[in-house]
Amino acid sequence: MKLKTWTIVVLAALTAGCAGPGKNPSSNNIAPPSGNPAGQSADDDFDLLDEDLEKQLEEQKVKVADPLEPVNRIMYSFNDKLYFWVIKPCASVCKKTVPKPARISIRNFFNNLGAPARFVSCHLQGKHKAADKELHRFAYNTTVGILGFGDPARDKLGIEPTDEDLGQALGKHGFGSGPYIVLPLFGPSTLRDSVGLVGDQFLSPVRYVKPRETSIALSAGEIANDSSFRIGEYESFKSAAYDPYIAMRQAYIQYRKKQVEE
Repeated sequence: MKLKTWTIVVLAALTAGCAGPGKNPSSNNIAPPSGNPAGQSADDDFDLLDEDLEKQLEEQKVKVADPLEPVNRIMYSFNDKLYFWVIKPCASVCKKTVPKPARISIRNFFNNLGAPARFVSCHLQGKHKAADKELHRFAYNTTVGILGFGDPARDKLGIEPTDEDLGQALGKHGFGSGPYIVLPLFGPSTLRDSVGLVGDQFLSPVRYVKPRETSIALSAGEIANDSSFRIGEYESFKSAAYDPYIAMRQAYIQYRKKQVEE
């Protein structure tokens, strides 16, 4: 999960502010102005610094409508238990039993299958060069990379994958995020991103694998394999937050806002 990054950013900003040296007149052997007691300048500086930090943090906050908060908290609790009771144990077994090179190959395979959704999203946003890059990557990795298990497009040609989806495309065309929603298994989302997620699923080749049980098994395998690389991140994020639900909501909204703006 990338959510830990936001916690680190906020903490780093606070730490940098508190650790910054205040101005001290005596350090330069300059006497303070008459009627101005020594130390007042430093206090004023720290007050201004605190105000600047408050303004910066306030500007970073993104307003979000959460009329479904009671239901969302239930869904968050469900996903939380699902992670610790099912996903994490499966990911741990996967990490212990499957060699890392094999897990990387599996991750490459599923990432390659996400190319159609990224290709369409790029075109809808007018990012035609990025769309061409995705098409090139897909063709090269599917052939030279043996069905996408390898990533020679990145390793040999230096072509990095894009990070686009239909939710971002809707945002680019002026659709507001709408109310915050916590989806079972998928986690934090919004009304706009949920609609985009449906479109992404329709563009995923995994959806059309028959029988349906095989498609579900492939998706479950993808989740377990992907989670095996990030065991501990969610735990760190949760332990650092006073209210994990609020922290995750704010982090998700900020993250998606940045993606749409890029």
